[in-house]
Amino acid sequence: MTAKSTGDWGEALVANYLRERGYTLVAAGYRCRFGEIDLIAKKRGMLCFVEVKLRSNLDYGLPREFVTAAKREKLRMTAQLYLSTHDLDVPTRFDVAEVYTDAGHTAENTRIEYIENAF
Repeated sequence: MTAKSTGDWGEALVANYLRERGYTLVAAGYRCRFGEIDLIAKKRGMLCFVEVKLRSNLDYGLPREFVTAAKREKLRMTAQLYLSTHDLDVPTRFDVAEVYTDAGHTAENTRIEYIENAF
């Protein structure tokens, strides 16, 4: 798998995870001049901007550690543009979905840790 297809696979897993928990998927792979938001989902009036991080080993740290201050700022700016271009005034939060898997991406060795209000 290429890095892009692996990322897409992880995002699809998280999208299903969210749907199973009552979220409505609003957008996937939203891009603008400031950056990209992997998933945008809604539940009970709360709009959630979700950053998905997939790792098959932890040699370099936990997936959430790769959501750096610079990445958080890009996500905030991207979310602000999304809200303004869609004329939305709703409560929001930023979540991080960590996808842990093995090198073969087998279902039995894959799990998701979902961190609400991560930053």
